[in-house]
Amino acid sequence: MPSGLIALALGGFGIGLTEFLIAGLLPQVASSFAVSEAAAGRLISGYAVSVAIGAIALTAATARLPRKAILVGLVALFVIGNLLSALAPSYPVMLLGRIVAALCHGSFFGIGSLVARSLVAPEKKSRAVAVMFAGLTVANVLGVPFGALVGERWGWRAAFWAVTGIGLLALAGIVALVPAGAGETRPPTATGRSDPIPADGLRAQFGAFRSWQVWLTLTATALGYGGMFGAFTYIAYTFTEVGGFSSGDVAWLLMVYGVGLVVGNLVGGRAADRDRDRALVLALLGLAVTLAVFGLLAGNGIASVILVFLMGLFGFASVPGLITRVTDFAHGAALAASANVSASNIGNALGAWLGGLAITAGLGYTAPLYVGAGIVLISVVVMAVAAHQAAHGAR
Repeated sequence: MPSGLIALALGGFGIGLTEFLIAGLLPQVASSFAVSEAAAGRLISGYAVSVAIGAIALTAATARLPRKAILVGLVALFVIGNLLSALAPSYPVMLLGRIVAALCHGSFFGIGSLVARSLVAPEKKSRAVAVMFAGLTVANVLGVPFGALVGERWGWRAAFWAVTGIGLLALAGIVALVPAGAGETRPPTATGRSDPIPADGLRAQFGAFRSWQVWLTLTATALGYGGMFGAFTYIAYTFTEVGGFSSGDVAWLLMVYGVGLVVGNLVGGRAADRDRDRALVLALLGLAVTLAVFGLLAGNGIASVILVFLMGLFGFASVPGLITRVTDFAHGAALAASANVSASNIGNALGAWLGGLAITAGLGYTAPLYVGAGIVLISVVVMAVAAHQAAHGAR
């Protein structure tokens, strides 16, 4: 794998840390600015909203710029946002820093996935995307404990200074290691051709959404993510109220889940390069079955550990394939790749809302697992329809 992928993975790691570490720092931040827990929580929800908006807005605004230059600008924006957070003299400035840092999130992973796949041969494109996303999955494992550990020893600002430093390293790496013109042409074929990617202007970017396959893939993404994160949102309650684990056990159980994400991402990338649609249907089906079985066996401690690992594995095994699929049918349109990130965030919000409704209705703390299984099962059907139509030439 080219060294440029390592720089992209480092950028993904820094962005992932920014997203996740705040959860372990909220009490300190709330105390430092003398705000309520609810206000501190908006540092998380505000970030999520900004991700969804920024993914579309920034990608559309930069449609005609070279993709390497866009990535450099996005990481610079990320550094500025975290620097604002580290220096923030007040809560509003802190919130502004979070919003600025979040704006780059969706576009970075959308455009970065196009650049990543352009650095390798076509038969390795999903693996290349998986390498870039490895940074995000590792951040999912380390983000909360990293924030809590650094914040406890040196204060919450130190955590944001550390992430700012990682951002600067990623910025230097992208400048030095990602070739000029990366993502502007497809990798050379066996005949030596290197065809330009046609979706440059804004009209062409939006034109990619005329493809029925693009919409089916975005729908499968939203539903797949929605089912997993709808269950994950309330998993701590499932562990403690149903599984009999202590609150202190939740941290290492979440790390088991995070390890599953890392493994699933890498395995899914390889599987997608062999037979993408089959791999996607099987990954989503595996996730639906895992969530349903988890609901049945949540009271068993050993089963819970195994199933939360499988939840992460199947949950992220579909990610590389879904991204390469949507960009293939969108003919390389960066806006479609970024829309995939927005779709996942919309799915997260939908899944968490439906899971919360199930708990409020008195169905218990296993209910989000069953709700998640149902949502993912719909995703399986959507993906199966998309695969069938693609096999018969429908675009």
